[in-house]
Amino acid sequence: MADSRARLGEELLRRLTAALRAGQLYSKGHPIITRNVEGFARAIDAFHELTPTLIVGIVEDQVIVDEMPVPRGAGFESLIRRLKQIGVERITIEKGVTIEEISTLADAVALGPSHGGGFPALPHVRVGRVTVYERSRQDRADLAAFKGLYTDAVAEAQGVLDTAASEGQPDVSVARAMVDGLAHAVSDNRPALLALASLREYNNYTFTHMVNVAILTMAQARAVGIDGPLLREFGMAGLLHDIGKIKTPPEVLNKAGRLTPAEFDIMKRHTVDGAKILRDTPDISTLAPIIAFEHHLRLGGGGYPDGVKRGQLNLGTMMCSIADVYDAMRSKRVYQQTSPTARILAVLQDADNHGFEPRLVRRFAQLIGVYPIGNLVRLDTGEIAIVTQTHAPDPHRPQVRVVMDATGARIADGPAINLWETFEDGYVPPDIVGPADPAEVGLDPLTLL
Repeated sequence: MADSRARLGEELLRRLTAALRAGQLYSKGHPIITRNVEGFARAIDAFHELTPTLIVGIVEDQVIVDEMPVPRGAGFESLIRRLKQIGVERITIEKGVTIEEISTLADAVALGPSHGGGFPALPHVRVGRVTVYERSRQDRADLAAFKGLYTDAVAEAQGVLDTAASEGQPDVSVARAMVDGLAHAVSDNRPALLALASLREYNNYTFTHMVNVAILTMAQARAVGIDGPLLREFGMAGLLHDIGKIKTPPEVLNKAGRLTPAEFDIMKRHTVDGAKILRDTPDISTLAPIIAFEHHLRLGGGGYPDGVKRGQLNLGTMMCSIADVYDAMRSKRVYQQTSPTARILAVLQDADNHGFEPRLVRRFAQLIGVYPIGNLVRLDTGEIAIVTQTHAPDPHRPQVRVVMDATGARIADGPAINLWETFEDGYVPPDIVGPADPAEVGLDPLTLL
């Protein structure tokens, strides 16, 4: 009897999972949705032959059907994630439930509760919800805190650079306090900070670039297990990698076009100037002047300062160089449009010509994703979605949440879809056609996260 209930429980969950996926992937009324809802209804009827009341519950990371836990690893992780995401801890289905009620339930699970926050009232179905409102407020508060931290860091970076220009040395105490806050954020919620870094405004490029390179360098370091004081040294070096540009003439530094060979020779001096400034600055780690000097050198002998050869570059240098190129190429400036992430990664991966360490580039691609968190993308269904999670095994196929349908109508509570998942019954997740410009579609990604 127990074995029979266990088999029925697993079949029920398979049918519910299939109905959930169909509801997320296809428009309402699609025959595939109908077929899967009918299969879910048959599984419910089979269970009701044994008991008049069916209860599906979530406890920690395990799903329970009729008080019997379903074995972990049975393939229902996506269902558990979805129920937790919409705050459901228990679904009770009474005997006599109609196909219309089951369809409404499946639709509510796939697309989320109504805009007012509640599930539809059904005669034979009850949904027990976790109280998620406090968590939701906390998430918004956390995002606001990260945004404030980032904005403050950009302002402080300007102060650090201004002090260096006027006094010959950066204000180390201000820089250290700022890097310390960013390091804590990288350790606590790296995806949120990376999203903010990728969505920052394009003005004040010099100062946002300083902060972004610090964040991206620390994110790479943290991903390989570096933490504590050493993580902060990586962040400080990333923040100050371009400090030598305070000695670059403004007409060269701010030229809105291609530099002449003579002007480029002047620009290249910033690596040597930066190393000298940081070497003479008290309370700066030895890593910072090394990275300032090396960050334009490439494996195999390319880059500058001219005539400098290194058999091996510092790990911090290689991470900072990747962060530097990535942030520079994705930034919109007077003389440059933004490059899509796929194009930037292709440049970084072209080791023969650019000399970046391929294993670090591969890790960076897994960290950032071809479509970074917070970016808007266009699906082959015509819908617009926001990237909510990268997927390291396949950076081209992240998790997304649909925010606009194919007609251009906003979707307030669209489902999260794992584009990397393979689906039963022939389900195929949508493909990303390419990035979507927030200005063109009239959406602010930060308000959607």
